[in-house]
Amino acid sequence: MNSQRFARISEMLARRQHDLTVCMEQVHKPHNVSAVIRTADAVGIPHVHAVWPGDRMRTMVSASAGSNSWVKVITHRTIGEAVGAVKAQGMQVLATHLSDTAVDFRDIDYTRPVCILMGQEKTGITREALALADQDIIIPMLGMVQSLNVSVASALILYEAQRQRQIAGMYQRSHCLLDNQEQQRLLFEGGYPVLARVAKQKGLPCPHINPQGQIEADDDWWSAMQETERSRKMKR
Repeated sequence: MNSQRFARISEMLARRQHDLTVCMEQVHKPHNVSAVIRTADAVGIPHVHAVWPGDRMRTMVSASAGSNSWVKVITHRTIGEAVGAVKAQGMQVLATHLSDTAVDFRDIDYTRPVCILMGQEKTGITREALALADQDIIIPMLGMVQSLNVSVASALILYEAQRQRQIAGMYQRSHCLLDNQEQQRLLFEGGYPVLARVAKQKGLPCPHINPQGQIEADDDWWSAMQETERSRKMKR
């Protein structure tokens, strides 16, 4: 990894906004999930949440998020589990829903810890989720349509959050709250994608990436990386 890429990845990790996230409740179209994840990465969000009962969501999220290894998708089987997880981190939960108590999404203070709750494409947010949310928010609509596509709506809200946080100087502060193991994984996979794929296929651990962005690993690790399938079979 050259010094420029190492500096870029390190800066990106330092500016991640760990107290801003999105929770997708049964959003089931892969292109929407992928678009939300891409927007999350663009505004500096390190992880998003997804709710879908059963294993279908895990499979679909894995396929949708394949092009973006920088954002971790945390899956939940129930909305209660998901909301409980973000509230345990001190986040207010905002539900995109038209109600008598809903406020314009631009009137929210996004410099506070926030989770944006996005509902399923056809039916929207469930009643259970609405009961768990702290506030309903709306995107004002002046035309004949009643709502925007879920990925478009999430992008509008997240970029308003980014705007407020930039003004508050929150992107100029170091927010690198990742544990060392996760930070090392991201540096390895982002800086050495080819080697990372080989290591994953062989079940090898991520090596240490030093402050200069170089791999530090023992001879056994390098030997295992260079070992061919044929030589492994011969040893058996």
